[in-house]
Amino acid sequence: MTSRKRGNPRTRLDVFPTFFKVAGERVCVVGHGGEAAAKVRLLGETNALIEVISRDIEPELAEVIDEVGAVHVAENFRPTHLNGAVLVFSAREDDALDRAVVEAARIMGVPANAVDKPHLCQFYTGALVNRAPIAVAITSTGVGPVLARHIRARIETMLPRSTGDLARLAESLRDAAANLIPDGAARRRFWAKFFSGPVSTRAYAGDLAGARQEAQRLLNGATEENGYVWLVGAGPGAEDLLTLRAQRLLQEADVIVHDALVPAAVVAMGRRDAQRVSVGKRKGKHSVSQKEICEKLVELGQAGLKVVRLKSGDPMIFGRAAEEMDALRSAGIDFEVVPGVTAAFAAAASAQLPLTLRGVASTLVFATGHNAKSETLPEWAGLALKGSTVAVYMGRSVAAAVSTRLIAAGMKPHTPVAIIENAARAEERQFLGSLQDLRLLSERDDIDGPVLMVIGDAVAHASLAAAEPISAAALKRNFAA
Repeated sequence: MTSRKRGNPRTRLDVFPTFFKVAGERVCVVGHGGEAAAKVRLLGETNALIEVISRDIEPELAEVIDEVGAVHVAENFRPTHLNGAVLVFSAREDDALDRAVVEAARIMGVPANAVDKPHLCQFYTGALVNRAPIAVAITSTGVGPVLARHIRARIETMLPRSTGDLARLAESLRDAAANLIPDGAARRRFWAKFFSGPVSTRAYAGDLAGARQEAQRLLNGATEENGYVWLVGAGPGAEDLLTLRAQRLLQEADVIVHDALVPAAVVAMGRRDAQRVSVGKRKGKHSVSQKEICEKLVELGQAGLKVVRLKSGDPMIFGRAAEEMDALRSAGIDFEVVPGVTAAFAAAASAQLPLTLRGVASTLVFATGHNAKSETLPEWAGLALKGSTVAVYMGRSVAAAVSTRLIAAGMKPHTPVAIIENAARAEERQFLGSLQDLRLLSERDDIDGPVLMVIGDAVAHASLAAAEPISAAALKRNFAA
């Protein structure tokens, strides 16, 4: 019979996605080694009754059987082993032996999968994202299993572990919602708020009791929603250095309040319809004061909005988070802090620079070049004298003063110094010199990105062969030496 379907058949699937109910049912795995162990491990994420059929098994499989509570049937495979089974996986690592299992399964009416042999399979096993009772499976129908695993990894970032807890809470309230909200459209609005409002916020934060209270409040018809603020570290600027939690929250936020140093590409990872508020603060160009930022966060929270306060690096390291937390506490607005990769760690990773090193540097100091009164190195210069690595944030404009003060405090002028501009970004640049060279940094008019200075003997162990000298003067002196 000729198909009357129109369109390109390449855009249609050769499989129909479905899920088998296996709780309390027998699922057989025929095999003895690593392939069988992988399937048993995967099946161990279900409530199936798993039986492994093989006279002899390898130690790895024996360990997995014990780990997931499966049963080992120490016999050579016979078709009668499939009586009462709902699925069978053949992992005998031999085409003819796997074919024998599949053919027996066909006769017995049991769906069969032959591991890594798509031509024998009646069904495919997808790359699984388990958020029980929520499950997501991705299949490439056997043509690209590695691609399926990559897609699974991306989905893993979108679904927190607590997604299952949220789903179970919804299940427990389903009958109550149906009884209290008989109108279908109103009920759909209720569930939309349930999964995107304070209920999910509490659940994803691990506060299941609070989530249930918010759900009950929503069921009781309360219309006023509490706002919530996340102080989120955006890391050094590379999109793939955001934490999974930061990525998820950007997709949930109604408003994103971001710093100037957060790249546009990171801000763009937020929900498409979210409001963007720039509160850029850079030295000499403070467009919004810290007091105004705090007031804005309070205003948005009191309006019942979900707010991501997106900060470069980590909120708790020179990110003024304490002032914002105090303002939110005083206003009675709930908040959470989400850490990020701070510039010192990003710079150290890029330069392969060990910030601590046995026998060389046992102390790590984070510092800014000046304090709130714009005093250069008012207190911590003495910490840098022995056995320390010093990471100086926001110190470009006072580099000469940093050099002078540390040398005066007793640090050797030839102490190695690394300077990383735009750490971990595509436009990153690295500079190398000594403490006495640091005063020449102001000559570099071409350096206008965020800069981190690392000072200490550990710098000598970094991989900075391609680094530029701190200044042309330093380059000439190095050649002369």
